[in-house]
Amino acid sequence: MSRPPTLALPACARAYRLDTARGAFAVHDARPDGAPIGTALLVPGFTGSKEDFIALLAPLAASGFRAVAVDGRGQHESPGPRDEPAYAQEELALDVLAQAAAVRNPGGGPLHLLGHSLGGLITRAAVLRDPAPFRSLTVLSSGPAAIDANQQTRVRMLIEALGTIDMERVWEAMRALDAPPADADGTPVPAADEATPTEIGAFLRQRWLNTVPEQLIATGRQMLAEPDRVAELARTGLPTHVVSGAVDYAWPVGLMDEMARRLAARRTVIEGAEHSPNAERPAKTAEALAGFWSEVG
Repeated sequence: MSRPPTLALPACARAYRLDTARGAFAVHDARPDGAPIGTALLVPGFTGSKEDFIALLAPLAASGFRAVAVDGRGQHESPGPRDEPAYAQEELALDVLAQAAAVRNPGGGPLHLLGHSLGGLITRAAVLRDPAPFRSLTVLSSGPAAIDANQQTRVRMLIEALGTIDMERVWEAMRALDAPPADADGTPVPAADEATPTEIGAFLRQRWLNTVPEQLIATGRQMLAEPDRVAELARTGLPTHVVSGAVDYAWPVGLMDEMARRLAARRTVIEGAEHSPNAERPAKTAEALAGFWSEVG
């Protein structure tokens, strides 16, 4: 899961509930000082939330873009039913299209769509259903089909656990499986605008507990079974940007390289980042995103 470096919204952003034709969604909405040259809708990944993009908001706004990061249904601060069919990929894609309709306005410039990890699969499904609202699609740390075989094993274990024990106990089991954090001597001192490891840990736990388990089960199964839809996406003709870190455990970087070639897409590799360049190298990631959006907009 992404670990945001800060939990503090920048001065250019505000948190609120975005009303759409498919319900209300919790968002962080960052705006530039003047009229935006474009608007970006940012969709998080598996176990994620709008906070995964929080470090991108200020640099994107400084580049002239309005950026709206959203909690999908059943994620963190957006409610969702205790019903797996409600989280079918088609339902989540329709949510994205409703969110797009709600954030678009005549003074907001063209609308750019970005999906991180699982969000890349959901946003792709939204574009395949209706590309018309969007000027571009950015696929961030997401691949052409199902996740890597090694990660499939972990996701299957999680799905099985979620079906038998409560979220608190699953969280404790996941923490036990993870490598222990570095001791005090090996822990970097947070910058002034960063949260401490304790604050981040508390946030990650609360976000997990807020997430609807059926959302995790349904979307986890999607990542295990996602077909290769790259050729369909290419046929839309929508300008596409494939962005990743230098290494990735969910989809091998070479697989994303090949996907970009098949799409004739812009390809950006963020050095020093892994699965979450948005949180690990936000300045470089924002620079790459704004550059692409400016070029195609």
